[in-house]
Amino acid sequence: MVKRQGRRVVLAAAAALAAPGVLRAQGAYPQRSVRVINAYSPGGTADVVCRIIFGRLSERLGQQSVTENRPGAAGTIAASAVARAPADGYTLLYDATAHSVNPSLFGTRLPYDTQRDLLPVFLSMVTPNTLHSTNGFEARTVPELIALAKAKPGQLDCCSTGIGTVQHVSLELLNHMAGVWINHIAYRDISAARNDLVSGRVPLQFSNVPGSVPFLQSGIARVMAHCGPRPVAVLPDIPAIAETLPGFETYEWNGVFAPSGTPDAIIGQVNAELNAVIRDPATIERLSGLGALTRANTPEEFGAFREQQIAFFTGMVRLANIRID
Repeated sequence: MVKRQGRRVVLAAAAALAAPGVLRAQGAYPQRSVRVINAYSPGGTADVVCRIIFGRLSERLGQQSVTENRPGAAGTIAASAVARAPADGYTLLYDATAHSVNPSLFGTRLPYDTQRDLLPVFLSMVTPNTLHSTNGFEARTVPELIALAKAKPGQLDCCSTGIGTVQHVSLELLNHMAGVWINHIAYRDISAARNDLVSGRVPLQFSNVPGSVPFLQSGIARVMAHCGPRPVAVLPDIPAIAETLPGFETYEWNGVFAPSGTPDAIIGQVNAELNAVIRDPATIERLSGLGALTRANTPEEFGAFREQQIAFFTGMVRLANIRID
């Protein structure tokens, strides 16, 4: 009888340890809500994708992920806050392409070291950039745009969401590869840029696939081309700029970062859970409808991708002499 009681006690203890609440009590991650500092404004692509994947992550982990938008200064405000945060996994950064532009754009003026202070956790989205035009714009194709820009050097304007953004870099790459001069008009946020495009104040805008889907559906502006190497399912019949300028490719990406010093086990757990999130059929449906392309990846793979992106943008910032005064 004593032996049987002892065995029941052992089994009961093992079952208790397997319970989620007891695991948290023993120090498993997470034990409380996770703060996600988003470097971009509410309603934009980065914000929408962030809320989709972290909403699902909250369900998987059993703890709330609280998204806090801190836009401004090309994402450096949010990145600086996370770089200084405790390295315990409870403060994460949701950043985008500007993350890989800022080292060359700001240099030593950055209040943190991008590669040293922020650890890649998960690459959540990659999507080609796109080129929009007003419905009344006289050039309807990329070859026509290049011909018009050559006929009117310095007389055409194209807007983006700021100096040094991937949209700005896309324009400078077009200028360089096509041998044209189209002016860059920088806006503070995507809403202002979009309003001036639709109203006809500015005839051209570089954006991304998720930002193009509503235009294609509503017809309030034209989607002239995309910047990927192959057709984009949610933009049927929209050609690639690379069809006219071979090798022309630019992308917008989103990713999750943690402060340097965050335990590898936590980074690995968040990465594994987010990989599971993007395999979820409901998540796939929502993201693919936006044109937000996802793929499984490890922190190491995301780190290599970041290095490649930093190298690309360093070259483009130098080539186009892009500066923030």
